[in-house]
Amino acid sequence: MANQLDLEEQEQLDQLKHFWKQYGNAITWVLIVVLGAYASWNTYQYWQRRQSSQAAALFDEFERTLLSADTVKTDRVFTNMKDRFGSTAYAQQAGLLMAKQYADANKLDNARSALTWVAEHSSDDGYQAVARLRLSAILAEGKNYEGALAQLAGSFPDSFQALVADRRADVLLLQGKKPQAVTEYQKAYRLLDASNEYRRLVEAKLNTLGVDAQAPEAVTVAK
Repeated sequence: MANQLDLEEQEQLDQLKHFWKQYGNAITWVLIVVLGAYASWNTYQYWQRRQSSQAAALFDEFERTLLSADTVKTDRVFTNMKDRFGSTAYAQQAGLLMAKQYADANKLDNARSALTWVAEHSSDDGYQAVARLRLSAILAEGKNYEGALAQLAGSFPDSFQALVADRRADVLLLQGKKPQAVTEYQKAYRLLDASNEYRRLVEAKLNTLGVDAQAPEAVTVAK
């Protein structure tokens, strides 16, 4: 009986050796790939957390310099954020705030540069939309109407469609294209919720142009 068990164990051992000889290398490489991927994922997650933590600390410093109204120092911190943490939301928020400070200081070229960077580098549709809307306003202020309209072309998140239509109408009106502007204002009015305060502003713009936003025919034109 013992000999029979020994023979069975020997046979199983031989089968295992044969199996490992045939598939051992493949199994080893699969394990190496799987474990390597797992290690890489953990490393990436750690790197992401570390990047986020460092970016948050630098953003705090950026906000402090922003409040101090020291444009030179704020610009230096913002440049540091772009270089080190350009892919983070903190850098993109800083870009929008930096552009506002530049615009308030009448440094419109710098404001355009900051907004362009956000529009081109942000992975967030919302940040891109805000940057493009603000950029279109600055370009229109500089009478670069075609450039302003170009910023409003292409896709925007649904939640920004009304604002885009309103801004496009502003630019068209500056170009003296009143009928097209009215159509865009009507589109903005239709897209905005009745409880939205901004809808009243759009309505006031239409009233100024001699259009009753609430009249049935106004809705028909918008459609």
